[in-house]
This record gives sequence, C-alpha cells and structure tokens, in this order.
Amino acid sequence: MITIGFLHTADVHVPTFRSLLRELAPGIADRHVVDPGLLADARAGRPYQDGLRARLGELAAAGAEVILCTCSTIAGAAERAAANVVRIDRPMAEAAARYPRIGLAYAVESTLAPTRALLAEVGAGDRVVEIACPAAWPLFEAGDLPGYHAAVADRVRAAAGTVDVVLLAQASMAPAAALLADLPVPVLASPALAVREAASRARRPLADRNA
Repeated sequence: MITIGFLHTADVHVPTFRSLLRELAPGIADRHVVDPGLLADARAGRPYQDGLRARLGELAAAGAEVILCTCSTIAGAAERAAANVVRIDRPMAEAAARYPRIGLAYAVESTLAPTRALLAEVGAGDRVVEIACPAAWPLFEAGDLPGYHAAVADRVRAAAGTVDVVLLAQASMAPAAALLADLPVPVLASPALAVREAASRARRPLADRNA
C-alpha cells in the first residue's frame, strides 16, 4: 500500500491531516511524527536541522514514499533536506501567484521570512501585503482553537479590501477560511492543496516522484 508520511510540530494536526487524506485520497496509508521541539528551536534561532533530518528519516524508515511537512516555518528546510518531501505551503503559494495583490496572513513571526521567500521563488515576491495576526498565536498555544481562528479571521477581514487573494500561511489557520467565506476575495489554506499534491506524487512511478 502507498504510504504518505506527515511531519508535524503540534499534535492537533494529526487528526486534521488523517481526515483529509481519507477524504481526498482514500486507500493511501498514513504515518505521523510529531516534534514540537523543531518549531521551538526554529523560533528561538537554535539549530534544528539535525533533528529535522532524523524525523524525516523515521518516516522514510516507516515506509513513507512521500513526506508532507505541515509546519510552514521549517517546511522549506525539510524540502531541501530530502527529495521526497512536499512543502505544506508550496501548492498554495503557486495558486496565490496568479493574483496581483497577495495578502499574507501569519500568526508566528518565524513563518513570515520562509513564506515570503517562497512567494518570491514563484514570482510573486513584490506583490505581498503582510497581514500580521500577533494576538492569535497565544490562543493557539493555550488550546483555544475557536478563539485562534476567530482572531485570524478578524485580522484578515480588516485587510481584505487591500488585496485580491488571501494566503493563510500556517496550516493551523485553515479553519479560519470558513469564517471568511463571505469575503469578495478568495482565501487559500494549505492543508487540502498539499495533501492532493502529496497523494499525486505518491501515486507516480518511483522515477517520476521528484520530477
């Protein structure tokens, strides 16, 4: 059976991505590794790459043909560390690049630089409008997910008139999109787009997976 590995930095993501995989790619098995320390080290500016490679190795050893890194702060490093890694925010960034003004909503400062670098890589670096949500992340850390998503939605709603699309930089923000369904601009979240990409890559012949 084809297997996709998931590397998370918070336990809350395991049921979310397991459910998405069942919905979008039934018949593909999943393996999950959670390491909050990777994000903590990245946010503090401490080295985390050795630990990242070790966690990717665990998933590969467990039979994962493709690995989806669900943390946008470290996903770029994960993508560079192994050829079989799907970066959580790349499919979303590529979709957002079609729009003239891109609202980049983020709740953790460590997410901003790698996401901006990714948007520059896909040709949209000069069209970014930052939408910082600093009050939201403490709610996530406290386990208040409804409050977290509402705080993100409030900040996005206030800025929506200045952009043509909104990109929710962190996978944890995805439920905020449902709170913004009435906006006149699209709101893009990464989880479903990334799971589709990971499933598509996992189904390819081995020689074509990293093309």
